[in-house]
Parts: sequence; structure tokens; C-alpha cells
Amino acid sequence: MALTASQLETFRNDGYLILPRYVAQADCEAMLADARAQLAAATLPLEFEADVGYEGAPASRDAQGGQTVRRLLKAYDRGEALRRWATRPDLVESLAQIFGENVVLTLAHHNCVMTKHPHFGTATGWHRDIRYWSFPQNSLVSVWLALGPETRENGALRFIPGSHREQLKPHQLDSLDFLRPDEPDNQPLVARGQQVALAQGDVVLFHSGLFHAAGRNEGDTTKFSVVFAYRGESNPPTPGTRSAAAGEVALGH
Repeated sequence: MALTASQLETFRNDGYLILPRYVAQADCEAMLADARAQLAAATLPLEFEADVGYEGAPASRDAQGGQTVRRLLKAYDRGEALRRWATRPDLVESLAQIFGENVVLTLAHHNCVMTKHPHFGTATGWHRDIRYWSFPQNSLVSVWLALGPETRENGALRFIPGSHREQLKPHQLDSLDFLRPDEPDNQPLVARGQQVALAQGDVVLFHSGLFHAAGRNEGDTTKFSVVFAYRGESNPPTPGTRSAAAGEVALGH
């Protein structure tokens, strides 16, 4: 089903849109079972919490918790269920409405199953995805699928509505382009942050320039989420950059 005019307006104003129960339980369970099996088998490629160096992460892969997996990388190549989801026609149609043109799946960014573990699954500060992506226009869309419940307790997403339209000054960001929590000019922005709660099968579309964050997993089970990123066909990656290094899938609409 195509997005309504109201949904499109919500996305454009807030920078994100939640699509409740968008993916059937059986489809979620199929992806979840496959992800759990690949996690248990440590099927490469993987990203570990120790690799990102966020606050609270293990100091190295050899430290306590150092083998905690953060992401199952290259999700598009990990099985038919994930490929079907990434290319689902009604999702592609909705993205085409947002872009106003044909849709391309980028395999260089996201393209993963996020695995947030208890104890060593670190929090992520306020950031924008575009900070490490290289495209002429800051207008990509990330598509986040909850394979199980996502709450404040297990580290669900938080968004700052409308922040994709904010013009920030250099002093508001740290060396990694995270919002500086100690900067007074950021306090009104952070105060607008909203916690998102998702049920299994819920999908969130969010703009590449939207500030978002996520807490630690304080629960006792691992949280699984699938994340892919898409662009309009007129917004190709900059040649020679990481964004252009991993291939793409043209999807039309």
C-alpha cells in the first residue's frame, strides 16, 4: 500500500515515519531464526562492539565481552528472506514516493542485522547517518525493521523530530560528528528527543540527516533489527568513496 498524503507530510516534517505491523510475524520469525543461527555460528562478516570504541564497549576483542557482536554485516547476501524484505515492492513504492523517482538500495551502508546484546551492547549518542556517507544530496532513507519488541529498556531508537532540517554550527559536534552533550546550544535540540517503542514487524523510515540515538540493552535477551539504506536514482555515491565501494541494487518503483 502506498503512503498516504498525511504519512508523507509526517516524514517530511519529522524526518521519520513509523509503519506499524508492516511485516508479518511469520516473515519476522524467519529472518530472526536465520539471524540467530548466523550469530551462533559467527558467520562472517561481523562487526564487534570492541571495533567501534563507544563508551562502555570492551577495550579490545580479547577483553571481557570483546567477542560481543554488534552487527551481522552484508545482510543482503545472508539469505533469501532478507533479500525479499529489502526489495519488497510496496516498500520500494513508498520510498519512490518519498524520493519522487526510482529507488536504489545501497549496499555500502547499513545493510546489516543489528544485534544489541545485554551487558556489552553499547549506547549510541546523537548522530546523523550522513556524517560518514558520501552523496551529493543529504536525502537518503534508512529502513529499520524490528524483529522483536524494542523498548527503552532494551535500547530502542530515539529521534529528534525535525532535526534533519536543522543547520548546526561546528562547535555543536564532536570530532566524530556526534552532538556534544556538554554544549549548551545543544540542550534545546536534545530536549526535543523522543523515545520510540516498536513491536515485532514495525518499520521505521528515517532521513539520513535526522539525529537519532539508542541506549544500552538493560534487558536479558539480545535485540535484533534489520537495517537497509536507500537513495533516489539521481543521487549516486561520490566516486572513490566508501559509499561507492560495495555495489548497489537498482529497484525502480
